[in-house]
Amino acid sequence: MRQIAALALLLVAVAAHAQVPKAVEADFVVKDFHFRSGEVLPEARIHYATIGTLRKTAHGTNAVLVLHGTGGSLQQFLNDRFAGVLFTPGGALDASRFFIVIPDNIGHGKSSKPSDGLRTKFPHYDYDDMVELQHRLLMDGLGVDHLHLVMGTSMGGMQTWMWGERWPDAADALVPLASAPAQIAGRNRIWRKMMIDDLQRNDVAAAVQILLIVGSAPLQWQKSAPTRDDADRWITDQMKTRVAATDADDLLYAIESSRNYDPSPQLERITAPLLAINSADDFINPPELGIMEPAIKRVKHGRYLLLPVSENTHGHSTHTWAAVWEKPFREFLEARTGVSVPH
Repeated sequence: MRQIAALALLLVAVAAHAQVPKAVEADFVVKDFHFRSGEVLPEARIHYATIGTLRKTAHGTNAVLVLHGTGGSLQQFLNDRFAGVLFTPGGALDASRFFIVIPDNIGHGKSSKPSDGLRTKFPHYDYDDMVELQHRLLMDGLGVDHLHLVMGTSMGGMQTWMWGERWPDAADALVPLASAPAQIAGRNRIWRKMMIDDLQRNDVAAAVQILLIVGSAPLQWQKSAPTRDDADRWITDQMKTRVAATDADDLLYAIESSRNYDPSPQLERITAPLLAINSADDFINPPELGIMEPAIKRVKHGRYLLLPVSENTHGHSTHTWAAVWEKPFREFLEARTGVSVPH
């Protein structure tokens, strides 16, 4: 029976992967980009992927902007658990109906970053710089003057709040996942400061260990490592893979970029319908802090969904397990934008 069940799951995964639309990747270059720090980069390269075809609609365009998290890239969305749920035929963001844009933020992926050569002489970017470059990619690079949706995970979720404040009329809807519209303080700031200190000492292993813990999901980790020996093997393998794939300067800059994030003073500027989705087992945004409830009341058309802990949640990383939140996400889009997607 177990073999049959495993085969069935494999067939489902293969079928989902076969339906994931092909992404077209390209680069957009901004000449002499002035960062908020006062530094200038002669050529700021933004790598990005698009899926689907751009079309004009009654409201503007069918474009959807998807934003990744700290240290991530557009690749985190091109898999079965995200694209295979949302972008496939009948999905909430069916690529035959929507034009999906996924950039690598500055400092990340294949976009300009410290490890390209400048190292510590690379401009010290922040979230404002990232959001400005996203906007230029859309407006100047792709000719998108209005979006159907802006959504993002973790850092991308935080930047979604910023989009709603900076350009209130830019999108029909906003969906920040695994984020909070508040200054980074308390434990959230402390673990980031610990990582910064480790990386400034070039102790990549220590920084990666912290990153593993803050992204942890107790139920999932227990299933992955049910015995002491399993746990030891798991962490050994994880550290070997992750440390080898981590550049100290890139990660340092990425963590530091959150230093002045704080959309809380201007939440009333957000006029687009907004659905904030968090998970109750999120170490980075723990619900017991009570940040979200008063904040969402200040958003004119805001709604907050807290997903309860379950066998399907994955801590902070629940943001990319789209099957967990696809139903309320779809219902929100259909109710708020008037665009229905057949199942």
